[in-house]
Formats: sequence, C-alpha cells, structure tokens
Amino acid sequence: MNREYYLKGLDCPNCSAKIENDINKLEYVKSARVNLVKQYLYVEFDGVDEKNLDKDVKNIVFSYEPDVNVMTKEVSDGREAKKESHRHEEAYRDPENDDEDDSRKDLIKIIAGGVIYAAALILNAATDLPFPAYIAMLAVSYIILGGEIILNALKNIANGHIFDENFLMTVSTVGAFAIGEYPEAVAVMLFYTIGEFFQSVAVRRSRKSIKKLLEIRPETATVVRNGREITIDPEHVELGETLIIRPGERIPIDGTVTEGESSIDTKAVTGESLPKDVFAGDEVLSGCINMSGVLKIRTAKSFGESTATRIIELVENASSNKAPAENFITTFAKYYTPAVVLAAALLAVLPPLLFGERWADWLYRGFSFLVISCPCALVISIPLAYFGGIGSASRHGILVKGGNYLEALNSADTMVFDKTGTITKGVFKVSEIIPAEGITEKETLLEAAYAEAFSNHPIAKSITDHFAMDIDRNSISDYEEFSGYGVRAIWDGRVLLAGNEKLMESRNIDFSVCSKPGTKIYVAVDGKYSGCIIISDEIRPDSKTAIDRLKKLGIVKTVMLTGDSENIAADIAKRTGIDEYHAELLPHEKVEILKKLKENCQKNKRIAFAGDGINDAPSLSCADIGIAMGGIGSDAAIEAADFVIMTDEPSKIADAVKIARETKKTVIANIIFALGVKAIFLILSAFGLANMWQAVFADVGVALIAILNSIRILRK
Repeated sequence: MNREYYLKGLDCPNCSAKIENDINKLEYVKSARVNLVKQYLYVEFDGVDEKNLDKDVKNIVFSYEPDVNVMTKEVSDGREAKKESHRHEEAYRDPENDDEDDSRKDLIKIIAGGVIYAAALILNAATDLPFPAYIAMLAVSYIILGGEIILNALKNIANGHIFDENFLMTVSTVGAFAIGEYPEAVAVMLFYTIGEFFQSVAVRRSRKSIKKLLEIRPETATVVRNGREITIDPEHVELGETLIIRPGERIPIDGTVTEGESSIDTKAVTGESLPKDVFAGDEVLSGCINMSGVLKIRTAKSFGESTATRIIELVENASSNKAPAENFITTFAKYYTPAVVLAAALLAVLPPLLFGERWADWLYRGFSFLVISCPCALVISIPLAYFGGIGSASRHGILVKGGNYLEALNSADTMVFDKTGTITKGVFKVSEIIPAEGITEKETLLEAAYAEAFSNHPIAKSITDHFAMDIDRNSISDYEEFSGYGVRAIWDGRVLLAGNEKLMESRNIDFSVCSKPGTKIYVAVDGKYSGCIIISDEIRPDSKTAIDRLKKLGIVKTVMLTGDSENIAADIAKRTGIDEYHAELLPHEKVEILKKLKENCQKNKRIAFAGDGINDAPSLSCADIGIAMGGIGSDAAIEAADFVIMTDEPSKIADAVKIARETKKTVIANIIFALGVKAIFLILSAFGLANMWQAVFADVGVALIAILNSIRILRK
C-alpha cells in the first residue's frame, strides 16, 4: 500500500534527509521518499494499519521538525496515485501563501526581538537604566528570538536527537548568559535567527523557482463530443479525440494539429524562448501555450503519458535521487556535531582543571567554539546546489532524474551518440541528383517520382516530396515492389526501375556506380540507365557545435554508433568532428561496443550515451549515463535515460555537462569555504583570539555566503 503526507513548513534539506532515513528504517516500510519541492512524503508499506503508520511518521517528523504540520491522505497504488496527488493537491494547501505566512511570522519575530535588544543597549548606554531592567529587556529579546530554538532543542533531546544546531545555539547562548556575557548571548541568537530566516527564504525561493516549471498542467480541456464542445478534466480525454485550443490556452495533451495554424510558446517545455509556428499535420506537445489562432488537435497520447505530466513527474521526483555529496554531508553532520561538542567541552573544562586557568575565560572560548562549529552552511547549501542545478537544467529544456545523475555527468569523458535522430534529424531528403549523360536532373527526378509513387517507404517519400508536383497515378500501372531491391512500374507505356545496385544488376542494366556517401537510388527507363539520386539523412544544424563544445568542456572521446553504411557513417563523422564511428550495427551490437568502451575507460570515468529510438533503450540502460532526445524520442528511450533533452538539440547535451560542472564547482567551493573558514575560527577561538561576534560570522555569515553561492546556479 501507498500513503502520502504533506509536510507543511518543511524547508530544511538536512532534516528532510534525516526524516526519510528514519522512516525507511521502520520494519514495515518498503520505501519512503521526501519530496522537498512539494513538501510531500511518499511511503510504501505493508503489514501495518494506517493509524499506526501515521503515528510513527508523525513521531519521526516531530522529532526533527516539531513545527511542521503533517497532513495525511491515502492513495491507491500505481499511476492512479500520481494522478490523484495532482488532482487533489489544492485540497491540501496553497503553498505560496504558506511560505509567505511563515516568512512574515519569522520577520516579525526578528524585528520585535531586534528592536527590544537595540533599545536595551541604547538605554543602558545613554541613561542610568537599572541593571534588573537591562537584564529583563535582554531576556525578553532573547526569549522572542530564541524561545522556539530552545524549545526545539529540548524536544529533540527528549526524542534522542541531541546534537543539532538547536542544541549548539542553546548551550552556547545560555552559557554566555551564565558567565555574564548578556549582550553577546542575545546577539548570537539574533544573528542566528536572521541567518535561519535567510536560509529558509533561499530554500523557498529555490522551491518556488522549480515549482514554476511545474505550472504547465492545464486544469481543463475543451473536447469535441457528439458535435458539441464540452470542458472536462484532461484526465478524462480519450485517445484520438479532438481538442479545441484557443489563444492563451495551454495544450493539455500531446497530439497532431488537424485544423488551424498558430504560433505556440514552447518555453515551459523545451526552454526555447522563440515561438514555434505550427500548421495542420504538425505534432504539438502538452504544456505549450497557444498564442494566436484557434487549433484543433487530435490526441496522440493519454493524459498520464503526455509530455507535461511526465515532465512534472520527472522534476518532482528528481530531488529524491540524491548525489553522493548530499549523502556524505548528511553522514558527516551526524558525526561532526557530537565531535565538536566534545571538543568544546574539553576546551572549556580541561585548562581550568589542569592548569588553574580562569573558568569564565575558557567557558567563553568553549561557547564561541560551539557557535562557530554549527554545520548549517554545509547541510543546507550542498543539497540546495543540486536543487539549483536540476532547476537550471529544467529551464534549459533538460530534465534530470536526480542529483546523483548530475554528479555522474561530471565524470563522463566519453560521449557516445546514436546517429539517426540524434546527430541527424532522422528525416531522409534528396541531397543530390546525378543524371546519366544526355539526361537532365528534372527528367531523372520525374522518372524516379513516378516509379516510387505507390511506395510507402521513407526513401520513396523523400523522392516524391522533392519532386513537389502532382503525380498522375492513373498513368501508372503494373506497380511492383521487390523487397531489398527497389520498385518497378509502367508509366505511359515505359518500364521504370528505381532501386539499389542489386536491382540494376539483376535486370542487366549498364549503370555507373556512385561512390558518394548516402543512400543511392538508381533509375532506369526501358532498360536504359537514367541516373542516380542520393538520399541523405540531414545532419542537425547544431551537431558540429555540440561536438566542439563537448571537447572544450573536457570530453576526451566522441563516438557514433549507427546501423547505416560505412561510407555514410564516415561522412557524418568527418563533417561533425566525431572522433570514432562504428557502422552497420544491430541494437545488440551497439550494446557490445558500449561494454568494450566501458572496459577500456579510465578508472573513475564514465561513459554517456545519447539516443532517441526504441532500439536505443538497451544502450541507454547499459551506459553509465543515458541521455534521451525527448521531443521525438520514444517512451522506452525516455524511461531508460537519466537525462531527457526536450528540444532534440545535441548542443543541449553540452549545456547539461556545463550545468553539471558548475554544480560540482559550487559544491566543492562551498565545502572548502565553509570548512576552511570554520577551521580558522575554531583555532582562533581555542586560543582566545575570536570572540562571539566573530563566531557569529563564522557560522551565520559563512552559511549565508554558501547558500547565496548555491542559488546562483538557478540563474545559469
């Protein structure tokens, strides 16, 4: 069974990781996953009733986040659970209002506590304020600012979670009060509360930025039934029905335009800012906005399988697949905090006991040590960096299935591409016509078009499309298709042949073999050679740019795998700058080559594979990192991949690598900066060279700088 919880007010990545970990330890829980984007907890369980599960979940959540409001809703298994969660989401809450209310309350608390604190200092300095009144004002300010923190620390201690930031702040500030450092005790709590406020705002802003990407699901769809237009929930639209999309409306389900023409805004889906013009016969994706004319669309997928729904699911679930650095920080904080508490205790106690030093001086150093050592900068900023990386990629039309895949892409040094649909458009076009002596190009094309007029083969269609004139099919008779050879037809009493070399040889036609790259269609009329038409799969405009950018980003080797012929593969590799190619491959042979590349790959390096078709799914699964060209890609390819490129542009792969590198740099910079500054101030504190004001910077200041550095990725 599955159960779903809304955790209102959960903003801390570190706490969400702890909650997820503890719930997964329950013996009857099969899996638990916290989604910080939606503030949801998903639990799959067996062998316990819902009431006991609810009780255990709430106990665990409250043990880390006492102020989080836990709401429950039972859902059914499978895809219906996902549909229900979308449909009834608003029944739970208005998340933006929740965030604004929480921010307002926190700000009021900070202002009230800060004003009373400032008043106490000013009155004490400017007047003969009685000492009890001075202490009372500071105490009131302290309680307003830190009362919740102290209460949380006590609750956590009661629940067995002693060593956290609430404990560190409580011990250090209460201790400062105890040794007579009243203003500094309140100052530490004031600046810590301000830091927590900005941390919370940063997390909420990141979540809000990602949530904007999810606002692509229309609430209604206008469908034509029995000659009437009716407005219904998109989930109830059936496959093959006709939708009416008016200007300003989002397309609810993927489909094909059957009537009308318009410009559509695809930015929310593909990341492309320029509108796309669509006409009858064009495919359109759900989530795009119709900008001008009225469109009629025949649905090609169910609502649950449409692009918008799948994007929402991929982005929402991405935060669940954590990068190694995120898991490391969670584990690091678990052992780091008790260690620094012990170190602070030894620093405060041993010198007075062993050497007769003043207790007040060393207690002050110990409390400063505690303030400095708080691990907030790391446990907040690292998950936030991956959060930002996933959001930035989504804005560029690149869907990432998790921070772990973003991390893995950093280690890729070999990029392998499928040819058709990835490097090339997968659309055959006539690239050259080579007529026989004494015959014009128009004559050769005319004869080939009439020969191929009744064929449904993509190559035949490319010839008739290039001919671009009406074909009088009534003038064609005795049409015959020879599998693996070509076609034969009689046109106005003349025998037409169009096909490969084998067809020409089997009919004893004296023809000139063409050595140029591409698929060759030889044409003969009444036994006499007429010419050759070369069909090529058009290279994507940005394929060469993509290869060049990948090499500049440090990709050592680029490889292309294709089932096409040797000369075509060689030509495309040369024109795009691909280092190595393998031609005439079956799908299982592509997998074998990938395995060999992985065997020869350097230690700690990864192989990435980019493909689009259903036959690429095994290769996408085999590679260390799978990248699907998602706009026209097959469902199987998208399911098997770790990244989905919504625009089918190879250059987006370079964008993904760049974002992954930027995310990694940010994570490393945050770790080095946070640990480095803290190490310096911890040493200074131990030697009595850092006071609590400096300790506040080493904690709150470092955390804010690291967090601002993390959310910077969202703007990449």
